[in-house]
Amino acid sequence: MPLRSSIPLALTQGDPAGIGPDITLAAWLRRGELGLPPFLFLGDAGILSARALQLGLDVPLKEADPATACDVFPDALPILPIEAGITVVAGEPRVGTAKATIAAIEMAVSLTMGGKTSAVVTNPIAKSVLYDAGFGFPGHTEFLADLATRATGRPVMPVMLLAGPKLRAIPVTIHIPLKDVPQALTTDLIAETCRITEHDLRTRFGFSKPRLAVAGLNPHAGENGALGKEDDEIVRPAVEALRSEGIDAFGPLPADTMFHDEARRRYDVAICMYHDQALIPAKALGFDDSVNVTLGLPFVRTSPDHGTAFSIAGKGLAKADSLVAALKLASEISGKTGSNR
Repeated sequence: MPLRSSIPLALTQGDPAGIGPDITLAAWLRRGELGLPPFLFLGDAGILSARALQLGLDVPLKEADPATACDVFPDALPILPIEAGITVVAGEPRVGTAKATIAAIEMAVSLTMGGKTSAVVTNPIAKSVLYDAGFGFPGHTEFLADLATRATGRPVMPVMLLAGPKLRAIPVTIHIPLKDVPQALTTDLIAETCRITEHDLRTRFGFSKPRLAVAGLNPHAGENGALGKEDDEIVRPAVEALRSEGIDAFGPLPADTMFHDEARRRYDVAICMYHDQALIPAKALGFDDSVNVTLGLPFVRTSPDHGTAFSIAGKGLAKADSLVAALKLASEISGKTGSNR
């Protein structure tokens, strides 16, 4: 049976030409089998209906709002309509859908911060499509932080966590070119990323004293300066500052020996210096069931850890495992802490 809840999750449509509609439909069909928490889909009902027909799925759809979604959910997929405004073909992204994609994210955040939905779960977006429409943020994470800052009047520093069954990993720098990473890394940035991580692992994930393994930037964590000075001059001081505050952080560690089975047993989260250093092991160890979680926000946000997969949209090949994991984790951590920090 689906998990009982009086407040639904807000699930955004993502890019409607991608696999977001596919995995949303597939997840709802397995709601009882998997015990899914109720969710309210924010997006275009016509696109969802057309995709169900294309995939040969029998999914009843019903217009709803946060107050009625939980009652609707057992018998129909509840939808808060946000029209795309143009015809959408699976696998064919179009700039004309960007406005609706962005509106769904904004609505999900507004509803969740207002206490009407319990968390934000986002289907994958195509950043290139949004960029062509004038979207001014590197990705979901930065946009959500800006929405939170505008809503609260307080600066928000978002932290990306990839949470899987075998590994939790965080990149300190995210959507920037690799050549810019050494200049972007600072002791303060590393330390603050770790503080936010430690706080949210305690308050949202239930760790009493999280263990943070901090990766070095360079091969062999710099080899005592022979392969780069950043690890001794930037990373190590951050770890020392954290330990002086009572946070269980250790490193810098050679990244090439951090992710095997025995090494992972020594920590609860890996703090990595750049995007691929974190996401390659996270996806290798749990591609189908890892979840992207944004820490540091005044609300809970999760997402599948994969992209729009335009090449398989509408073909019945998309797996809903990561979305299912994202829905379950969002419900679990919002239930522990409420939607606000």
